[in-house]
Amino acid sequence: MKIVTWNINGIRTFKLGIKRALDSLDADVICVQETKVTRDLLDERTAIVDGYNSYFSYSRSRSGYSGVATYCKDNATPFAAEEGLTGLLTNHEAAVGCYGDLAEFSSEELQLLDNEGRAVITQHKVMCQDKEKTIAVINVYCPRADPEKPERKQFKLQFYKLLQSRAEAILKDGSHVIVLGDVNTSHRPIDHCDPCDIDDFDENPGRKWLDRFLHSSGREQDDRGEQPDADSEAVDPDPPSSGKFVDTFRYFHPARANAFTCWSTLTGARQTNYGTRIDYIFADHRLAREQFVGADIMPEVEGSDHCPVWGKLSCSPLPSSKPPPLCTRYLPEFAGRQQKLSRFLVKVDQKPTGSEQKAALPGSQEEEERRENLNPFGTDDIPAKKRSLASDSAAPKGKKTKTVNTSLKPRGNLLSFFKPKPAGVQSSGKANGLDEVASSLGDQKASAARRPAEDTQLALDGSSQLSTSSTAEETDKAAKPKHATLPAASGQSDAAKGGALGFWKSVLRGPPPAPCCKVHGEPCVLRTVKKEGPNMGKQFFVCARPQGHASNPDARCNFFAWVERAK
Repeated sequence: MKIVTWNINGIRTFKLGIKRALDSLDADVICVQETKVTRDLLDERTAIVDGYNSYFSYSRSRSGYSGVATYCKDNATPFAAEEGLTGLLTNHEAAVGCYGDLAEFSSEELQLLDNEGRAVITQHKVMCQDKEKTIAVINVYCPRADPEKPERKQFKLQFYKLLQSRAEAILKDGSHVIVLGDVNTSHRPIDHCDPCDIDDFDENPGRKWLDRFLHSSGREQDDRGEQPDADSEAVDPDPPSSGKFVDTFRYFHPARANAFTCWSTLTGARQTNYGTRIDYIFADHRLAREQFVGADIMPEVEGSDHCPVWGKLSCSPLPSSKPPPLCTRYLPEFAGRQQKLSRFLVKVDQKPTGSEQKAALPGSQEEEERRENLNPFGTDDIPAKKRSLASDSAAPKGKKTKTVNTSLKPRGNLLSFFKPKPAGVQSSGKANGLDEVASSLGDQKASAARRPAEDTQLALDGSSQLSTSSTAEETDKAAKPKHATLPAASGQSDAAKGGALGFWKSVLRGPPPAPCCKVHGEPCVLRTVKKEGPNMGKQFFVCARPQGHASNPDARCNFFAWVERAK
């Protein structure tokens, strides 16, 4: 049986399809954190994956925040599943149970701790050396302690305490327990890229909790040069002063350095492996000693600021005949969409009934409205002019209505309004307009007054010729001085362009030129302060290389320069 945990930093990480991503991990139980999806945004393609059954926990306080999900292959279908750690979100029979002592938590605290969608528990049956046992897999995304929000630090410690209480209660009930996910704390200095940079590294409350939660295995003691007490191990395999769980990665790789699972994407720290190990697979120490055969990280898998972590057990899963009620395939929005194969073999009557025809009317009306919006002049029954007149008459008389110009003549671009129009074109346009007016008048009154219309036509033709000839002479006179002053005009236009260019450059200043860092001699990158404070919004230059240890020559140097504001 193989299990995998991965903080995917958003369910949209699976760009090539979620099934392909799950299959590439090649695991029976896949736990993902930070899905950033809520119940209303969960789609069928993500919730129901062929060959898997999935279990989600959503954030109820913020949208696009937190969230965990567990995908189990059909050969590892759990017999029980539950959302959250407190039991307040459970309203079905197939729950895991065993909630421990919650007396030290107030009801309000319990509700807040489960309100952010940070835990899903699945319980599986496995076969270990011809013996059937149960394993509870607790998929968690532990809170991050924001240094600027002291209340979040306390919230994180309370979540740790609740997690430990629930895990130990399930373990006490007789089931093996695996706690895995993003714990958001690096345990030891070997799990951090630069522990010397952090003041009081060992005094961190999260690390102190891990010391109490984890059991010191024999392999780790051998790595530190300590000899385990064989007699005490034989008498009491679980002394009360030690934790009940084991870090499986350190159990198999106690001295491996630079084994990180999280890197900052803003500084490109993954290129220099400047990160931390905060993603774990914890197992109760008896399960780790008897059934685990390997555990490791997968830094070659990209797509998130975290990498997956896998663990392998010698036992084989025993699938349940039916998924528990928490499974997403039972959600009302998805349950009705799954059809049986026999449904496609039944002939369905295609003739709609009378009620269906009546129900279809709003859709047909909407379709007609779309057609009218796309081509308002395409209908043959009602001309465009009559439709506009009808709309004008339907409008209230007391209100002013906005008239829409329905002419289809091209209006030209914006620059055409600033160019002078030739006088000849305007006069010819006027003459043509008079010709059209005269011809229309002659057509309308041809039977009653043909002779006066012809006189009017001749008179209009004569006036148009006179106006055309006079305007042509004016155009010739005006053109001669223009040719004589052409060089001066072009010089003035160049000067005007230069002045306008300088004006816009002074108003719309581009980014300042990037200086070169002193160590590598490479152009720096421009950054902006986003943290609230007196420097918020100010810009500065730093070395363009990715962040790394100070001893790494390929990492970012300490060059820093503020951008001076132009006066």
